[in-house]
Amino acid sequence: MSRYLTPSKIGLLALISLYSDDVVPSIAMIPVLSFLISHLLPVDPSAEQDRPFIISIECFQKATITHSSCIPGRTLWDLLLKKLWEVTSFDALHVFFDSLSLLLVKTGDESSNDAGDEISTDRKRILLSRTSPLGAFVRRAQLEFTRLQFHDGVTLWKSYITYRGPTMSMWKRRNPAAKRIGIDENLQADSLSLGDQLTGIVYGDFADENRKEASVSTEDVEKLLEYQVDQMQRMGNRLPEAMKTQFRKMVRTGVTVPSLSHYVRFLDTWKAGDYPSSFDNLHRYFDYTMHNRDRTFYQYALLNLAILQADFGCFAEAIVAMQETISTARENNDMGCLNYSLSWLYHFGKTHPEELGEVQKKGVLGTEKEALAFLKAKAKESSMWSLLSTSLLSEARLALCNGDSTAFAFESIMKASHLNVTKNVANAVGSQMMMQSSIFSRLGRARQAVVKDELDIGAKKRIGVNCQAWSCGEHFLQCYAAQSPIEDVIHCICKSAYSLAQRGRYNDALSRMDEINQEALRTLKDNLVAAEHVLFQIRAAPDLGQDWSFAVVVLEIDLHVRRKDFSTALTMLEKLSTRLSNEEADIEQRIQLMTLKARILDKAGTPQKGFSVALRAASLAYRAMLLPTLWKAVGALCRVLISLREFSAAAKLLESIMPQVLECENCDLSAHTFSFLADAHMGMAGQARVEAPQRKEQMVKALEYIGRSFDDFSRIEDIKGQCEMMAKKATIMHLNGDLILANDCASKYLDIKRAAKEES
Repeated sequence: MSRYLTPSKIGLLALISLYSDDVVPSIAMIPVLSFLISHLLPVDPSAEQDRPFIISIECFQKATITHSSCIPGRTLWDLLLKKLWEVTSFDALHVFFDSLSLLLVKTGDESSNDAGDEISTDRKRILLSRTSPLGAFVRRAQLEFTRLQFHDGVTLWKSYITYRGPTMSMWKRRNPAAKRIGIDENLQADSLSLGDQLTGIVYGDFADENRKEASVSTEDVEKLLEYQVDQMQRMGNRLPEAMKTQFRKMVRTGVTVPSLSHYVRFLDTWKAGDYPSSFDNLHRYFDYTMHNRDRTFYQYALLNLAILQADFGCFAEAIVAMQETISTARENNDMGCLNYSLSWLYHFGKTHPEELGEVQKKGVLGTEKEALAFLKAKAKESSMWSLLSTSLLSEARLALCNGDSTAFAFESIMKASHLNVTKNVANAVGSQMMMQSSIFSRLGRARQAVVKDELDIGAKKRIGVNCQAWSCGEHFLQCYAAQSPIEDVIHCICKSAYSLAQRGRYNDALSRMDEINQEALRTLKDNLVAAEHVLFQIRAAPDLGQDWSFAVVVLEIDLHVRRKDFSTALTMLEKLSTRLSNEEADIEQRIQLMTLKARILDKAGTPQKGFSVALRAASLAYRAMLLPTLWKAVGALCRVLISLREFSAAAKLLESIMPQVLECENCDLSAHTFSFLADAHMGMAGQARVEAPQRKEQMVKALEYIGRSFDDFSRIEDIKGQCEMMAKKATIMHLNGDLILANDCASKYLDIKRAAKEES
């Protein structure tokens, strides 16, 4: 796909051409220019955006159809359609881009040449300044089109045909003389129709979904990723599922994926608690960056590495990486990175003072007051208002910790509040208001004049308490929650719920906790409290014995897997594996750990990393004739084959062991094996043609195995497995076009979830 040009940008050029032709009346001038500028100027990440990422043809229609043009009886939408459909061939597309020069004010040399050749200019046309936003866009679009290779130009032309295709009926209805015009005038000249073989070779399938999704350029993807990085860094949330889906669609179209995508994956996996994947993606991103930008961004690689290691408990490594960050930032004279690193080191020392002993001895930061004074001065000097606000709040916190004047703490908070308002530091308001609430609580204002009243705010009922500490939290949640980091919002809601619980209003506290957005909870790990409590009770029993101790640890690893805390699960597994290797452990236990590791890697979305360990586990189990363990290892191996799209091989292997699996009378093993079989047959169905009988046959087999798997999951009351099978069954029914059965499966899925919730 093109690096810059897309069909939607051609639509913007056509609209600019209409504006330059002076057919836009004065009353429609501001709406049209606003529409153009809103899609040409860079996106402000701090502002709420309601515009679509890809400009559809419906957006152009909505922006122009309500405005009349200077031509009687014609709207701007009619004239825009005319511009779009005047490009009747690939050659006409070249002519269109060549004519863009006429929209711009001529340079001095061009004016002199025109005067010497006695070439007259069109006085009615509105010429665009070359340095204006519209003029700069026209110049770049023309330049990028001349840089396009032939293949990319043809791809752009095909995408443009698909892009404007929905407007053909409207164009022909408003222009009866254009009824014979098709997608390409060359087809009409040679009396070719859309069903001819030559047309199929040149243009392919117009219903191809990839062509519809190809209306995005590499620059658009870069802008999208930059926006998501800013949101994830400022708000502390994960990448939304809808954005992941859209990004995967873009990748399937063949668009060049920028290296920034690795950084987005790093932030997402970091917030998900997946240490190995986040570490891997961080190295990938900065490997690409260092290759292209030398050592300019080396200090930021170290900074991210230090923060990542500290977040996962590797404090010694984090301190070493941060010290190297400070040294590198000084060498490169990067004051922004240096100030942020010193601020992080200060706050890290407040949280983990025992880890920062050696650094304090070297006098990197000096005393706490000296460090804060230095950070405030440098932040003000560098206009880093967020850092200055944080430093002021840290100063207030230090005063409270040392028992200093409360008035001085209030003074620092008011300075931070004034800075947040005047400099629009919205993401620091949460910390400021939580600090205010803490001071009021210390002063006893949180327990004064408690009045129970219900305030109807929007469509919700909120419990209001007439006290200073409570009002700070409520003010933050109502006015600043949408612009603040997720951690601050969750902290505020939890503190509010704790305040209610202290007063014995437990139902109100639980209702307040339910207000936490489910999307925000994706940054937290699931907490299976009951299972963890039982595990603690079992672990407290004296002298369990080696086998029972092993079983308890495996169950604990399974608990972390169900929580999707794969990093902790792998860490526990490696510790147990090391302990067993140092002892004369049972080989079955070792093989179980190998199979479990392959399963964890599969659950984490990287099944291919478990290929060697699954193959080794199967080999050892076969040699030792440990059949149930062998079937588990074979199942793990087949998951790797399925991820490699070797569906037929996986199905043959699973079908060959299925009788022996059923003989084991292990419902969990048979349920997972049937599930793997269903996945393999669905994969083979996906490889078959749409109308082929093999496709239907494979889908019928998949449905049968899903039913068998659901029955086995039901016997062991595995709610998660039952829901997964119902979801797969509903998907197949939907693909078959049987919407009634699909809805029945979806209803059953909800009933299972509801019944499990009621029982718990």
